[in-house]
Amino acid sequence: MKKILDLITEEMQAAFEAAGYAKELGRVTLSNRPDLCEYQCNGAMAGAKQYHKAPIMIANEVAAHCADSRVFSQVTSVAPGFLNCIVRPEFVADYVRQMKESDKFGLEMPEKSEKIIIDYGGPNVAKPLHVGHLRSAVIGESVKRIARFCGNEVIGDIHLGDWGLQMGLVITELQERQPDLVYFDPDYAGEYPKEAPFTVSELEEIYPTASGKSKEDPTYKEKAMQATFKLQSGVPGYRALWQHIINVSVADLKKNYERLHVDFDLWNGESSVHDEIPQMVQEMKDGGYAHESEGALVVDVKEETDTKEIPPCMILKSDGASLYNTTDLATIRMRMREEKPDRIIYVVDKRQELYFTQVFRCARKTGLVNEDTRLQFLGFGTMNGKDGKPFKTRQGGVMRLESLLNEIEEEMYAKICESGSMEGDLARETAEQVALSAVKYGDLSNQASKDYIFDIERFTSFEGDTGPYLLYTIVRMKSILNKYKEQGGNPDSVTLSAPVSQSEKELMMELAKFNAMMQAANEETAPHKVCAYLYDLANALNHFYHETKILTEQDAEKQASWIALLVITRDVMETCIDLLGFSAPERM
Repeated sequence: MKKILDLITEEMQAAFEAAGYAKELGRVTLSNRPDLCEYQCNGAMAGAKQYHKAPIMIANEVAAHCADSRVFSQVTSVAPGFLNCIVRPEFVADYVRQMKESDKFGLEMPEKSEKIIIDYGGPNVAKPLHVGHLRSAVIGESVKRIARFCGNEVIGDIHLGDWGLQMGLVITELQERQPDLVYFDPDYAGEYPKEAPFTVSELEEIYPTASGKSKEDPTYKEKAMQATFKLQSGVPGYRALWQHIINVSVADLKKNYERLHVDFDLWNGESSVHDEIPQMVQEMKDGGYAHESEGALVVDVKEETDTKEIPPCMILKSDGASLYNTTDLATIRMRMREEKPDRIIYVVDKRQELYFTQVFRCARKTGLVNEDTRLQFLGFGTMNGKDGKPFKTRQGGVMRLESLLNEIEEEMYAKICESGSMEGDLARETAEQVALSAVKYGDLSNQASKDYIFDIERFTSFEGDTGPYLLYTIVRMKSILNKYKEQGGNPDSVTLSAPVSQSEKELMMELAKFNAMMQAANEETAPHKVCAYLYDLANALNHFYHETKILTEQDAEKQASWIALLVITRDVMETCIDLLGFSAPERM
């Protein structure tokens, strides 16, 4: 289906042509004065100079050609030459009817779909998820779902931090505590135990302890660096221990991400490309791209048009060790070989923009990507507390993500129990759904690049621009549809008629914006556009609901049309919240 604004523009262009003017002048936009009209066209103003005519004369002629329009019920010319437009109720209803009958509400699929890899998540193993991991997970998941809905093939990759010094730190601390473990016996030749010699709780305590020791004790840090080297060199006991760390960590990560309704197609980490690095480095040397600078191997990525200094991209440190740059470039190399993506999107903290500028330029310069492969940096701002500083616990530490979710779920559970609408397991299950909507909508309703205040009290409110408000609106529609069924009606067999009130027409017009919104959200990787649309749609629905006595309406045809309108509004809203990564309960 064409976007409704395109259809309206085509009608206005035909009127310009019929009046003897260039059809390009007939571009229509949403009105910036909704108190006066629904749409507007400023083409007469633009055509005045071209046709040496007063713009109001052009506008009058064009308006006259719209008198019998199938789209417009009214087109008024207003000095000095604006065209104010109101569309026919039948036209809007017909468009929404077609949406209801079409796959994905008539969203046009691309002629050629893109293959996209989204790199999001990025946690380090052996460490629990904290609130700093929230935005990458929530934004990345929504971008992935939106891109898939819009007809693209999308692969989500968590990109684990599983190969650096933190691994050596954990192994060193384990050796300090349990030196007799077989993993540290160089003469051991048997099979290593299948069970890990630690639990996830112990693992989460081991890393910060080891990290703290390494900062104070140079000898300890040297041991950790040696352990990292042994691991990366393939020492069997260290590799077996590392596999235990991965298995225990990933099982816990999956549990936490599942709670957020976030999932990944690939669970690759930095270790996945360890064997890729030597050949990549050699190719960069052979191609004349990499050279030594102060002992390190670097690739110059500065460009003539740069207005600020862009340092070289370091490939290997002076001791020959690889860096994050190295593994990120090797990952690009592997992705291009194995997946051949058209685009790779990195959902990371916006403070890493310079780093990714270096990596992207290096990948292009050294031929790791095709000329038409897009490398996209989607940088997000920080999640702050009410004091405007990065969100922390009351004690001032970094809050675990699990603790944050528990806190919000308890808040929602208390509100639901207080309302007396439900209790027990159902109240608990509903609290989880509503809490997730509060967290995700609270994040996604902000433009990704902006910092935002994480305000639990506001995010969990059932009023205003919040996730719970949207869910309450959906549940309200579900309740009406269930009651209609109980009265003997069938919501799935009713037909939408032309609107009979302004609030009904306005709700249909909000629904009709769906296709344009989805296309923009996909093209601009902007989940906040879905949020803004949802909020406007929910407000339009509630305005219509408060003005219309749906279930007590005596005119069966009118009532059936209203029920049909609720059905598509519910379906569109549930589709949108799924794209944001949460769902609505049956009751609240």
